[in-house]
Parts: sequence; structure tokens; C-alpha cells
Amino acid sequence: MAEMHKTAEQDYMAGMKYKEIAEKYGVSLNTVKSWKQRHGWDRKKGAHKPKRAHTNKGGAPKGNKNAVGNRGGPGGPPGNDKAVTHGFFRKYLPAESLEIMEQLQTRSPLDIVWDNIMIQYTAIIRAQQIMYVRDRDDKTVEKIEEKDGNVIGERWEVQQAWDKQANFLQAQSRAMTTLQGLIKQYDELLKTELATEEQKARIEVLKAKVPNKDGIDPNAQITALADLINNPAPARVIDDD
Repeated sequence: MAEMHKTAEQDYMAGMKYKEIAEKYGVSLNTVKSWKQRHGWDRKKGAHKPKRAHTNKGGAPKGNKNAVGNRGGPGGPPGNDKAVTHGFFRKYLPAESLEIMEQLQTRSPLDIVWDNIMIQYTAIIRAQQIMYVRDRDDKTVEKIEEKDGNVIGERWEVQQAWDKQANFLQAQSRAMTTLQGLIKQYDELLKTELATEEQKARIEVLKAKVPNKDGIDPNAQITALADLINNPAPARVIDDD
């Protein structure tokens, strides 16, 4: 899927229109336009646009359904079954889900794992505010049931400060375990030839600020997380206090 935009670019340079490319590869017009913008397609820098008489109209004439069932050969790269896949998804998925899926086609596995790392980081930071316990007297009392009629009564739930703090620490520990797993997965993907220098640099900054489970310093950790998200320069060095 990651190579689809490259073959689509060749078609674009050969003179195919957005609509023809979208039909050929089973994607939306917006996806084709995003490929052009993201990857810098420019006919002026490549082949000249041929006359319409030379354009391969057989691949996508009006009302043509050749893309359905296309598993390679003329009109698609070897092994191409993208039209079948997208036709299946269009049948069962909502339009919003399809749009998100099509946008993700240009994201590499490294980018997707990094996005998940940032989402997990953000959740950990946000939890500091939501699950904050002021002091040992910070008790939460909440009405959970009220009965009327023949039987009148109320039920209340009380959470003591130490209960809330214990729940927070358990949740924090699970979140950090998930984060460390994502970082390890990202680190493994960096060993492939597809990794860029920017991707390698930013994970080194991240790893330096996420300690092992046996040596977690929550305050320093949260400060580092917030700093990294607010200042995501790839080659930046964060000094320890």
C-alpha cells in the first residue's frame, strides 16, 4: 500500500487525470490530491503530458468497472487488489471511517507507531490533572442511587484519598508499561532501511526520558513528556534537572 502512490505518480506524469487515477487504484479523489501535495508531483519536472489520443482511456472510461476484481496486469501493478479491498470497505464502513483509512495509506508503520506513542504520552499527562489527589483529606463523596415511592432511600459512594491515589498509581504503571512497549516496537522498526534520520533522532530523545519500571520518577517524567510534546524538534537535547 505504501508503494501505491509511486505507481500512481507515474500515471499522473503520463497525463492521467485525478479521477482516472482514483478509479484505477480504488481510492477517493481526495486521496489522490493528498498524494500529489505530499509527494510533490509535478508534470513540469517530469514527462510532458501526452495528447489525449495517446492517453490510455481503456483503463478508466466513464462508467467502467474494470477496477473491480483487478488483481494485476494492465491498469495496475503486479498483485494489485486495492480496488477489491476498497470496494469491500465502501460496502460496510461509514464514509468518515473510509476517509480516515485512505489518509492513513500514506503513513508508514513507523509513523503509525510514533502517533500511538504521542497519544499514549498525552493520555499520561492528562491523567495528572484528572486523577490529581490534593492531600490525605481529599475525599470524594458521590450519590449513586436514590429511591422514591414505597421505599425511600439513598446510596452514596465514598472514595478516600488513599484509594484514589492507589488507583492512580496502578493506572500510571499500566500506562507506562504500554508506552515502553510502543517505544520498543518503534526501536525495532528503526532497524529497517525505511527509517529516516529524523525518526531515529526523536526516539533517542524519548528513550532518554522514559526510565525503566524500577526507576520511575513521575514528576521528572511528566515534565519531560510535556516538554517533548510542546517542543518536538528531532535533534533537540533535553537537559536533566
